[in-house]
Amino acid sequence: MVFNEVRQVSVAHFKAQFSDLLDQVRRPERIAIQYGRRKETVAILIPAAEEDKPRKRRLGALQGKASFNLRADFKMTEEDFGGDEISS
Repeated sequence: MVFNEVRQVSVAHFKAQFSDLLDQVRRPERIAIQYGRRKETVAILIPAAEEDKPRKRRLGALQGKASFNLRADFKMTEEDFGGDEISS
């Protein structure tokens, strides 16, 4: 899915045009709902399929900032680690 921009609407417009806005989200489009005089974005409607996607996680965010040491007698089984159990 490719999104060009997030459409911004007021709460009043959202309430009045709810069904039409849901149709737009299904196309898919993103819609930001703004509230108050400052028009602060309080919510963003996104297609459900976008929420179901796995999110990318940044690896190595603490690289060079943290460390750990394991004792020489440290042992861990696959089951301890959370690996698949072997059934017989």
